[in-house]
Amino acid sequence: MSTASHHSADQHSADQHSADHHTTAPATSPDAPAADSSSLQARKKAYDIKEIEARWQPFWEQDQTFAVDPEDTRPRKYILDMFPYPSGDLHMGHAEAFAIGDVPARYARLRGYQVLHPIGWDSFGLPAENAAIKNNAHPAEWTYANIETQAESFKRYGISVDWSRRLHTSDPSYYRWTQWLFLQFYKHKLAYRKDSPVNWCPKDQTVLANEQVVDGACERCHTPVVKKSLNQWYFKITDYADRLLDDMEQLQGSWPERVLSMQRNWIGRSTGASVRYRIEDAEQGRSVEPLEVFTTRPDTLYGVTFMVVAADADLAQQLVTADREAELAAYRESLGSVSDIERQSADRERTGVFLGRYAVHPLTGERLPIWASDYVLADYGTGAVMGVPAHDQRDLEFAAAMGLDVRVVLDTGEDDPTQSGQATTGEGISVNSPAWEGLGKDAAVARSLDVLEAEGLGSPTVNYRLRDWLLSRQRFWGAPIPIIHCPHCGEVPVPEDQLPVELPTDLRGEQLAPRGKSPLAAASEWVAVDCPQCGDPAQRDTDTMDTFVDSSWYYIRYIDPNNDQVAFPSEEVNRWMPAAQYVGGVEHAILHLLYSRFFTKVLYDLGLVNFTEPFAALLNQGQVLNGGKAMSKSLGNGVDLGEQLDTYGVDAVRLTMVFASPPEDDVDWADVSPAGAAKFLARAWRLAQDVAGVAAGDPAAGAQGLRAVTHRTIAEAEQLVEDRKFNVVVARVMELVNATRKEIDSGAGAADPAVREATEVTAQMLSLVAPYTAEDMWRLLGHEASVANSAWPAYDPALLVEDSVTAVVQVKGKLRDKLEVPADITSEDLEQRALNLPKIQGYIEADGGVRKVIVRAPKLVNVVTG
Repeated sequence: MSTASHHSADQHSADQHSADHHTTAPATSPDAPAADSSSLQARKKAYDIKEIEARWQPFWEQDQTFAVDPEDTRPRKYILDMFPYPSGDLHMGHAEAFAIGDVPARYARLRGYQVLHPIGWDSFGLPAENAAIKNNAHPAEWTYANIETQAESFKRYGISVDWSRRLHTSDPSYYRWTQWLFLQFYKHKLAYRKDSPVNWCPKDQTVLANEQVVDGACERCHTPVVKKSLNQWYFKITDYADRLLDDMEQLQGSWPERVLSMQRNWIGRSTGASVRYRIEDAEQGRSVEPLEVFTTRPDTLYGVTFMVVAADADLAQQLVTADREAELAAYRESLGSVSDIERQSADRERTGVFLGRYAVHPLTGERLPIWASDYVLADYGTGAVMGVPAHDQRDLEFAAAMGLDVRVVLDTGEDDPTQSGQATTGEGISVNSPAWEGLGKDAAVARSLDVLEAEGLGSPTVNYRLRDWLLSRQRFWGAPIPIIHCPHCGEVPVPEDQLPVELPTDLRGEQLAPRGKSPLAAASEWVAVDCPQCGDPAQRDTDTMDTFVDSSWYYIRYIDPNNDQVAFPSEEVNRWMPAAQYVGGVEHAILHLLYSRFFTKVLYDLGLVNFTEPFAALLNQGQVLNGGKAMSKSLGNGVDLGEQLDTYGVDAVRLTMVFASPPEDDVDWADVSPAGAAKFLARAWRLAQDVAGVAAGDPAAGAQGLRAVTHRTIAEAEQLVEDRKFNVVVARVMELVNATRKEIDSGAGAADPAVREATEVTAQMLSLVAPYTAEDMWRLLGHEASVANSAWPAYDPALLVEDSVTAVVQVKGKLRDKLEVPADITSEDLEQRALNLPKIQGYIEADGGVRKVIVRAPKLVNVVTG
């Protein structure tokens, strides 16, 4: 069975390498479980998945079946799963994600590729620190105990990973290079510090992300959150905003569109104008620095009736007059427990404080009152907006609350906003706008930009929603930031030959509890250090890095995880990357994936890699539900993965996960049947039992009907795997098993060479989702382990041609009869044969004759009667 005419050129090359690579001598060390004369006894045994698991798990581990051979010259393919956090043992979500991720890895191996499919742990993070505080321990104890638990479960789960590539981000040998990368960013001015207002939990004494603030309180302890200004480290991701957007062209069609859309929205590139408003000093009549405001709708400039600045911005403090300072201070204090998300809520009541100053309208000279309010954020644009209440809903609500003017400058055909309470935000025609009266949106925007530029009042501008990446954390269990603070030299990078800056090992329990600053600050001996430049006493930076930093480059470290000379060997990385397939949850659609893309682009600019996108294709698996809801302890609908594996076996759980739905869809465990999957696997395994001991013959001499099913299954499976329709692959294998069983029981029998061929193909395809069963079937069929190292079967195109098909005959859309017809039958011939069927003639006579006949040769005829 030749593959050359049915695969692409590079695939043929991979298949040829596979054929060469997999022509091996019988396994001797370690000993592969063999199917010898005892197979006659084995044939009498029942399918025992526990016995099968016990046979093959140690073999894969000792044989290092899935380890990459550095001498292997076959084409390469890198299949990557998002690495887990060691929060405990594996759960149902892990079971789904890694079963799905294993399919393309095993398929690529069968297709003749040298596959890199590594495993590791994202092992820094707050849960370990909290567990250490609670248990009077060091975070490493909890972390590494959980890693070992998960590692054993992963081995049991039969994932085809290269265990020699195992890494943990909390190992000093790993975070040494995380720190080295930080220093490269710092040298190139991509890492910097600045004061920044943050969400602060007074009880936990730590910074909270916006997402961790719920109804103004800490999601963990429910303490009201306050705003606090801290000096924080940032990565300058905004320098890469355009490239992060524009390079998505490389990902179109291979990444889910919703992920790309989420990233586009997160970056939030907006084109518009920067408009300068002169500030009038209400007290002394003198001018101060102009106020710059970004707008995407400069065509609404004549509709501006007031200005609003972020209440917590320094700008508000600079603009407020002396008699309004107390009112502003009280207002700012009231916002301390309100998150940015709540401030942006459409349902929030509009509040604010007049700052006592006015801006001058750049076109009309009108005095515009300047207010401070919470609905404007300090870190978006310049922290100030122009109020156009007729055409922005939040501005309209604010104007209504404060009694400010509303001026309509767009005719959209909708009701007057002053009457309806609804801003008209459409495109419309400009009105009450002398310089571009009567123009549509595009023409009005262009004209407004010309006017602003000509008068020196503004200019075209691009703005971004994306903010720089705040990476410092005031917690212990993370990679220390490798900077030394010297009173004479300022910020001094730790010399590279002194990396890693290791975490102290003597802090534990309550010593790690947050007290308003990083726990590292209390480790006085660790903090105190001589300045590398001047030698005077200095101090280490006591913040640690966001764990997203660790996960933004781990996939590169996998290429050579034990290298102690460089973070990664560029030449070898360039051979493997970008990863051909990345599998993980959509919850990482923005931060992790965006940060990884950013890191890759920086490494490209530094000349360390030759690619600009890390993951060529992305697959987001769905969620595992129970009874239509996410599994949780509070709902009492959790399912214990270990119990499922004990009850049904690994293969049944894996097959159930893959068969339940397309990979992207959710799996409801209440609606699936691992017991049914176990029965199917036993049925498939018995095929190999029946064929075991039968001498192999030429399949071409076997049952042609079964051969046609086998070869159609191979051909369809290839395309289905490429299209990520893994569940349909399983369905096709089930059909093949049924056809093979039928041939054994009521056809040519187990000795027919077509039956052996079908059973071998079944084993190979089952290896994608049920590796234990497949491996044992391969053994029973007399092959050397492992089935994972066999070559994907080739199909014969001649066997894909169907000589005849079953045509369905309907009357008024209802099935009334069927008939076997040649596959190449003409529409006219099919119609005539259908109308000649006695049963159909009876319906025609009863319904008053034929009105119309619809033919879809060769499979459908629909007779419309009456």
